[in-house]
Amino acid sequence: MPIQRTGSPVVLFLSASVGEGHTAAAQAVSSALLARRPQAQCEVVDSYRYASNVLHRVASNGYIGMVKLLPQLYKYIYDQAERATKVSAFKKWLHHYTALNLRQLVAELQPDVVVCTHAFPCGVMAEYKREFEDAPPVVGIVTDFVVHPFWIHRNIDRYAVATAAMRQTLVARGVSPQRILVTGIPIDSRFARPMAKHRARQILGIAPEVTTILLMGGGVGIGPLENALLAIDRLHYRLQTVVVVGKNASLERRLREVATKLHHRVKVVGFIPNVYDYMRAADVLVSKPGGLTSSEALVAELPLIMLRPLPGQEERNTRYLQERGVGIRVDRSRELTLALDRLLASPELMERMRRHARGLAHPEAAETVAGVIEDLYERHAVRANETG
Repeated sequence: MPIQRTGSPVVLFLSASVGEGHTAAAQAVSSALLARRPQAQCEVVDSYRYASNVLHRVASNGYIGMVKLLPQLYKYIYDQAERATKVSAFKKWLHHYTALNLRQLVAELQPDVVVCTHAFPCGVMAEYKREFEDAPPVVGIVTDFVVHPFWIHRNIDRYAVATAAMRQTLVARGVSPQRILVTGIPIDSRFARPMAKHRARQILGIAPEVTTILLMGGGVGIGPLENALLAIDRLHYRLQTVVVVGKNASLERRLREVATKLHHRVKVVGFIPNVYDYMRAADVLVSKPGGLTSSEALVAELPLIMLRPLPGQEERNTRYLQERGVGIRVDRSRELTLALDRLLASPELMERMRRHARGLAHPEAAETVAGVIEDLYERHAVRANETG
């Protein structure tokens, strides 16, 4: 049964179950929209559920397995797709198949706007708009510092991108400039709320006056976290480390055991809802450079050490952040020890990286995208009244 209309927008967010960042971006924009319009109705959905059960499992688990076990294969596939000038027949079929499967959901929700935080649903909705005349307007939110060709479709109503260079890429590929806004990557507004480090550390139950390193492995705990922890323990500073392993219970148990044998104080936690408190408490972040995590670090003004970036998006993000002086890439544990030693020994370098982060940060990104959605909703409502 269609939902009851309230005079405020009904927004369908199509994410993808590949890591946590795409869903986090959807939730950040949803929260910003609800703050502006409390009567709005927002639904966040995993788009892969509408492709097929097989693809859902492959997309959720196969991506993680591939980048962990066969990173060069993933790099080859990513690079080939980036260079492709035509969409493959399989991808066209998959977009079409998923668009048809989404028809019932769209009919039930009757969204005024559809927001895509991953390239796959963006392609699906581009196909949906070609297939159905009553399709709602669509917004694509690119959640990295580069835009892959899979995102690019000429009939998407608005794109929200992180950088001016990404806007130029879209324009060069035929997207109308009026449809592209440089907003930054939307993150939870709580990252921008000021709090003294010692207070944040008290909230987390760690020593309030000790230099703190935050080590993160993303939502599913990817990365050489054990080796990183050992590398940090080789430093001759008074410090403590907080390790966030995400939804990886076996890794959490292993790191807790490792921590008992180290010189420095270590706190190991699993999946946490308040990453903003952990970033406020830290002096340095050691993490994989996913788009959301990197954007959160920029807003938190955290110097970032990018730990063994994955092929594809993370390598592109790493290049962008390195060139702008906010991040340092390391691939081996010895490099991590040296990079941290260099940072902790130089308050001037730390402050310079924080200053550069301030210049790149977009704490208002979610609010800006919420405004874009409101504008599309109002335009859509006017057209509906004119044709109704």
